[in-house]
Amino acid sequence: MRPMGSRFAFGPFVLDPGAGTLLRSDDPVAVGHRGVKLLAALVRRSGEILGKAELMDAAWPGRAVEEGNLTVQIAQLRKLLGPAADGGEWIATVPRVGYRFTGAINHLGGVNRTPLPLPDKPSIAVLPFANISNDPEQESFADGLTEDLITDLSRMPGLFVIARNSAFSYKGRAMDVRAIAEELGVRYLLEGSARRAAGQVRINAQLVDAVSGDHLWAERFDRSLDDIFAVQDEVTGKIVEALLGRLRAPPRNRPKNLEAYDLCVRARRLMDDSPQTAREAHLMLTRAISLDPDYAEAYRWLAINHWMGEVHSGGPTQPTRSLALELARKAVAIDPNDAGCRWILAYLLAYERSFDEADAEFAKAIELDPNEADTFAALSDIAVLAGRIGEGREHIAKAFRLNPFPASWYYLTLGQAQYAAGEYESAVETLRRDETYRTSSRRFLAASLAQLGRLDEARAEVELFLVANPHFSTRHWAATEPFRDARTLAHFIDGYRKAGLPE
Repeated sequence: MRPMGSRFAFGPFVLDPGAGTLLRSDDPVAVGHRGVKLLAALVRRSGEILGKAELMDAAWPGRAVEEGNLTVQIAQLRKLLGPAADGGEWIATVPRVGYRFTGAINHLGGVNRTPLPLPDKPSIAVLPFANISNDPEQESFADGLTEDLITDLSRMPGLFVIARNSAFSYKGRAMDVRAIAEELGVRYLLEGSARRAAGQVRINAQLVDAVSGDHLWAERFDRSLDDIFAVQDEVTGKIVEALLGRLRAPPRNRPKNLEAYDLCVRARRLMDDSPQTAREAHLMLTRAISLDPDYAEAYRWLAINHWMGEVHSGGPTQPTRSLALELARKAVAIDPNDAGCRWILAYLLAYERSFDEADAEFAKAIELDPNEADTFAALSDIAVLAGRIGEGREHIAKAFRLNPFPASWYYLTLGQAQYAAGEYESAVETLRRDETYRTSSRRFLAASLAQLGRLDEARAEVELFLVANPHFSTRHWAATEPFRDARTLAHFIDGYRKAGLPE
């Protein structure tokens, strides 16, 4: 079992960086996401001097920020922590250099995950293929190969297949296959390597039974790069034959241009990130479509890129929503058998309140790929807002089982479902996790805190939320979300009002 990350005790405090929480004598302290990151960086190296640049990189990774932001965060941490037992400060300033944590730290270790039971059908995870070429630029090729094999296997109804996010959490880590299989709750693992050079590709793959340690199948493929998709189909066929004893896979729309494929592989790794990476992904996907106008997956990701780009800016406008929907329809028209295209179309249709069509597209997506975790996570969001809260909880639970280490938006969706069910303590715990403690989730966190009567904490979250969403209004949010149930809508509005979000 994987510990959920180390926890650190000092004085009356317990810091859990993985969960994004700070407790004082078992009571939660209203510390922000950046504050948790900074405090974690300091306590992990208690007694050492950490430079300002290093601390800013810990709290704002990959972003250029003014030093004043760090000064403000440190001042807030000092205020929240109060004086140490000796009357001094927990965080000492080292003039012109940085800061040092002065307290004695007790490592408490992590909270172990409950082992996941094996599904009632053959279960498999595809671990990230190693790039064994001398060219680091080929890393995305190996990643794309892994992702495509996951997609191909996922479409087989007789298999249980772990999602991409969770598989890639093991990239670059040396771990025993049995430990990985236990963490993911699967019996079989596919491992491999890829080398691409001078128009040729070499792929090594092996299928391992993690329970017995036996190698069920292993093979090496030396082919022309033009045959890469044929090799993917062959590897998938061998695995399905080994696990199910038969071959049956519906045809997939494949790109006709390898440069377009490379661009799409790179772009899909940037989808759930920042406004800057969203713009970068947009350029890559637009170029991919210009190179291959019949590449369904590129249209699919460009649709969600338009949607998410506007979400980063405070919410999709009607023209952006219409363009995203048009692109999603184009993707489905090109490849009706792609479940990813289907669920994205379904999700966008729900926001256009075309509910019957959305429900039909979600059903088709699940029929095409019963292992697509993102489908169930998106469907949970729509079901909860429709007032089908129990159904929404089941969908998000299934999404987490298929994707135990998912993207941050899964936690937001879970927290929303927990709030709708009146499970406010659970919602607070979920929405304060490091994975989802972002501005878009703070509105649900604030509402949950307000329903618990923790109004000071709720209003602190509202202030942070409004910094990034200065034009937010409850009325506009309620009008644009795909609610189908008046009682559920009233419940959310009640929490927003109690928290102090603008009308």
